Amino acid sequence: MMKTAVLCIITAWIIGIVIGPLLIPLLRTLKFGQRIRSDGPKRHLQKAGTPTMGGIIFILAAVVSVFIWSKLTDEVLLAVGMIIGFGFIGFLDDFIKVVLKRPLGLKAREKMVGQILLSVILVYMAVHVLGRGTDVVVPLTGVKWHLGSLYYLLGVVLAVGTTNAVNLTDGLDGLASGITFLVFLGYVIICLLAVINPPISVLNYQDLAIFSAALAGGCLAFLFYNRYPAKVFMGDTGSLALGGGIAALAILTKTELVLPVLGGVYVIETLSVMLQVLSFRITGKRIFRMSPLHHHFELLGWRETKVVSIFWIAAALFVLAGLILLTL
Repeated sequence: MMKTAVLCIITAWIIGIVIGPLLIPLLRTLKFGQRIRSDGPKRHLQKAGTPTMGGIIFILAAVVSVFIWSKLTDEVLLAVGMIIGFGFIGFLDDFIKVVLKRPLGLKAREKMVGQILLSVILVYMAVHVLGRGTDVVVPLTGVKWHLGSLYYLLGVVLAVGTTNAVNLTDGLDGLASGITFLVFLGYVIICLLAVINPPISVLNYQDLAIFSAALAGGCLAFLFYNRYPAKVFMGDTGSLALGGGIAALAILTKTELVLPVLGGVYVIETLSVMLQVLSFRITGKRIFRMSPLHHHFELLGWRETKVVSIFWIAAALFVLAGLILLTL
């Protein structure tokens, strides 16, 4: 099984590496260039016009790799549906920004309705079609909390929150793609360990390992073009797709309560935005020079590559902590 997962990673990586030189010039020709916020770090202004919507690279790479190596079980098809569905919402948002020249893209309400609808479908299918149940497993204790109808609220909040958290993290060259590669690699390990000793017998961990491996390989390929200085950005097309894939894995593997640890960097980035807004509304003062947190460090004078490297290290430690939680 491990051999198949490795082959899946390699396949997705090769496909992504091949797609990049074909798609990036096309995006540039179509003038699908990124607009840069004028109130952000000044050094980012030179990135204006860099092709966006590059998330198509790893979406295609992952989907093709999944179709090659997995058995296309119901779990995998649902998970693939989530990355395509959330990716489509992101694509619409990007299209409106770069083609229709509406800087704000989809209205917040429109985007939220789409995300909630997809999240409800994910949770409903997981519970009623795939038999995942409405319980959550408490880390370290193994105790199951039976949430009943409250599980739907948890699942939707988890999915919507994850997609937006990944989106917030995508602000520096290679940041979100590198962090998300590590998270998917963590899920490959989780699923492979579960194949050997399944904690829940009804779950199909083998194909979920393949799904995780495909996205890990796709992210790694995309990182080749997205590392500093980035030749392409993933856009909302990519960040929402990745968030949808992570949320699907958390719900399908019953690791809902471990995900905040595995994706600890996403949580910190999101909290920095929430605290910034809350502080400004209450006191009129900002806690950080700019949020999300990665921009704060930039404005302190840190090089972009230094910020990204430190956040990658933090992400690796969070993934390791999540794996330890599941094995204790």
